[in-house]
Amino acid sequence: MRGRRKIVAGLGFGLAVLVAGPVAALQLIPLPPNSTTGLTVTPAYEGWYENDDGTYSIAFGYYNRNSEEIIEIPIGPDNMLEPAELEQIQPTRFEEGRTWGIFAVRVPADFGDQEVTWTLRMKGQTFMVPGTLRPEWKIDALGGGAHDNTPPVLRFEQGGPEFSGPGAEGFVLGPLTTSVGVPLEISLYADDDGKGRSLGGFGGGNRSLLATLMWFKHQGPGEVTFAEARHRVSDAAVPAVNSVTFGAPGEYVIRIRATDSPAVETAGHAQCCWTNGYVSVSVNP
Repeated sequence: MRGRRKIVAGLGFGLAVLVAGPVAALQLIPLPPNSTTGLTVTPAYEGWYENDDGTYSIAFGYYNRNSEEIIEIPIGPDNMLEPAELEQIQPTRFEEGRTWGIFAVRVPADFGDQEVTWTLRMKGQTFMVPGTLRPEWKIDALGGGAHDNTPPVLRFEQGGPEFSGPGAEGFVLGPLTTSVGVPLEISLYADDDGKGRSLGGFGGGNRSLLATLMWFKHQGPGEVTFAEARHRVSDAAVPAVNSVTFGAPGEYVIRIRATDSPAVETAGHAQCCWTNGYVSVSVNP
């Protein structure tokens, strides 16, 4: 345990427990300014919310301190969730800057005071963040706490099951199958209550837009290319269709983030106003 650093990355600071021998010192460590390359990425605990079936979802994000370097950390001892029996749904690709609410871990109703810990190891350092159900970390914005606004709704087929919120239900679609270099079409439907467009003038004057969809590689060993990185959805009955091409064989997860303020393409710290959808893909040589 000597020299281990435990960091909770937040909006503007990290809460660190520095352990040296039997004495632990609690310090607030300011986050350094972004650099082009060469800095670390740390996991961040966003909070928790209750699901309709009585279970709970513990949400995580991350902070990549580099401004021009994407970090890749495969699932394994350098990128793991504990307890070990949890589905390893954390990202392996870390875009530049702060990313909020990229996934959530569902835990049972009797989870109590246990912890879900996300560990990242890189550049000779270990970064760990525990997620708990402590009352002060409860996320109340998902149920309309943000000016009665709720996250967009996603479906992978018209009239099919719907999901919303940063955690969704793990890998909602798949596994789909394709081969290296062969484009794979993925489609989904988006809808929204429309309230996000009235907050702060985010609608950009276009009241017909329902949501903005952004496509990301979430997990996988090779490069992923999207025919379109963004979709603007104005009709809930018309699917957003994207063509995805994979550069290496293996198992992948694609993430689609739907934000309900069409002029805003990022997800913020309030955890209120976006939904993550996930697609697992098996890519053959």
